[in-house]
Amino acid sequence: MEKMELNADFTKRVVAHADQLEWNASPTPGVDRRMLERIGDEVARATTIVRYAPNSKFPAHTHTGGEEFIVLDGVFQDEHGDFPEGTYVRNPPTTSHAPGSDDGCTIFVKLWQYDMDDRNQFRKNMAEELGEVKDGVATAELHRDDREIVTYSHIDAGATLSNSDDGGIEILIIGGSVVETGDTLNKGDWLRLPEGQSLSATAGNDGAKVWIKTGHLPFARPPAV
Repeated sequence: MEKMELNADFTKRVVAHADQLEWNASPTPGVDRRMLERIGDEVARATTIVRYAPNSKFPAHTHTGGEEFIVLDGVFQDEHGDFPEGTYVRNPPTTSHAPGSDDGCTIFVKLWQYDMDDRNQFRKNMAEELGEVKDGVATAELHRDDREIVTYSHIDAGATLSNSDDGGIEILIIGGSVVETGDTLNKGDWLRLPEGQSLSATAGNDGAKVWIKTGHLPFARPPAV
């Protein structure tokens, strides 16, 4: 794969609609990707939707720059266990595994976006972390450090989730739909707002489930290779 830059200008608002993105083959048979942002070649700062066909598997590898992912459907697997739909995982720099899926799965994954000194490895069931509903929104804080805050929220139909954190905002629609600044975002859609812009997402008739990361864009760099 040639070195590429995709949505690499972090000063711009970016919307990616899943149904408009092509699946691209990875170097591993049975594993395809929808690329959302990327700086680099096969070693890249990347945000990607990855689809594993049944019985597909990546070779064992080390995440030099760290890996963060959400299981969107199916069951992701490696030698550390099974990770069902709704699982949030952080594998920091120096961790390794041989990922795959017996029955197939889809994940949202971010690579080379870690503090290189981070060694906090964990997995969480996102729904089990949710707090009480307030003004139609229930939120779980999944991770917080000096660089970023990661949350998961359920938004009731017609309710609005607002966020004005510094350092940029990124949102993935995991279920339902929201309207944000005139854009309707459905399941699988992705939005990135630059530093200085606020988020105001109003859920559609079926409510919404959303993953959000804030504060991280000032730290965006190509892989240190």
